[in-house]
Amino acid sequence: MAATTRGLNKSLLPSAKTRSTIAKRLSAVSGAMTTATIAEMEERHSWFRRLDAEHRSWITLVAQAGIDGFMRWFAEPDPQGPSTSDVFATAPRELARKISLYQTVELLRTTIDVVEDQIDEVMPKADRPILHAAIVQYSREMAFSAAEIYARAAELRGAWDARLEALVVDAVLRGETDETVLSRASTLGWRSTAAVVVVVGAAPELEPAVALESIRHSAAIAGADMLGSVQGDRMVVVLGGPTLTDPDAALGVVAAFVGTFGPGPVVVGPAVEHLMEAARSTREALSSYRAAGGWPEAPRPVSSHDLLPERALSGDGHARRALARDLYDPLVAAGGALLETLVTFLDQGLSVEAAARALFVHANTVRYRLRRVHEVTGYSPTDPRDAYALRLALTLGRLLGRSRTDEPAES
Repeated sequence: MAATTRGLNKSLLPSAKTRSTIAKRLSAVSGAMTTATIAEMEERHSWFRRLDAEHRSWITLVAQAGIDGFMRWFAEPDPQGPSTSDVFATAPRELARKISLYQTVELLRTTIDVVEDQIDEVMPKADRPILHAAIVQYSREMAFSAAEIYARAAELRGAWDARLEALVVDAVLRGETDETVLSRASTLGWRSTAAVVVVVGAAPELEPAVALESIRHSAAIAGADMLGSVQGDRMVVVLGGPTLTDPDAALGVVAAFVGTFGPGPVVVGPAVEHLMEAARSTREALSSYRAAGGWPEAPRPVSSHDLLPERALSGDGHARRALARDLYDPLVAAGGALLETLVTFLDQGLSVEAAARALFVHANTVRYRLRRVHEVTGYSPTDPRDAYALRLALTLGRLLGRSRTDEPAES
């Protein structure tokens, strides 16, 4: 079998002296080849015509370097596999961000077509077969070099995006979301101007980049923007989208990727109107995550609002005030013996009949008042978990000085 040089059959090669002579003849028309190549690019590709003068000049330099590189390689006394990496070094890295890999392949194909046509037009017939065979090998190496450059650019861009995303999430956590942070978030694909929620859970068992990309895919399917980062032993995800204003809808979105988090609770903070206000959702989500161990039976994911009792007991002042403000105060304001009925019902072990006897009213009256408690507070006294929150709200309301002089004493 004839020896080959990485795809080029050496038995087809003329002597080094002959190749040198051919290369000199080819060199004499290299300028014309470059001019013809650029003209053909303009003719074939409308996107090329829309490029500014600077980027077009870079492409011209690359085309000229490619043609010159082919001639140097072909003229070598003992040609090995062509090295084409230096061809793209003539243009700055910004070119890879300006035109896509697909567009680069189109330009390479155009360049090779023009060079082959020029070989048939201006080179002697005896030179053409070997030049055509050589250009095929050289063009293959050019394509590999282009693919390698874009692959490296993608890796660098991915690493930079990951660092930038971590910085943005960290700024959100610290409540330092200013216009600069918003601009950085925008470069990462954040478009939402609607509801924003913060999700906190254990760090994934998967590679962080893989886990975050999986979450990003699920969020995109749900129509939500997503930013995320792994910080030590926890993973923080920021979601944005109009559907997240509904707490149940937000939980549904998170449920689609909750398995990506590590073992343990996954907490969804309350919705806020804008990324600039995400610190409030962050504060409640982190407080809930720390307190979630007090309710190991909690659903996964769980709303930070559902963890108000545990947060209050763990020392979260915001949670204590929220329980008093949202549960105790409305009952006091509603009147109608709702507070007295609730206290008695709780003291009687959640028994309607026992509460009715203690209050000297009919059992249906107790049931009606308990329904009113549910309407006023959003918590049902007949549900054990809600009753727990209501009991804590009663205590906190009194401790925070919210009692009324006519309030019945709780036994």
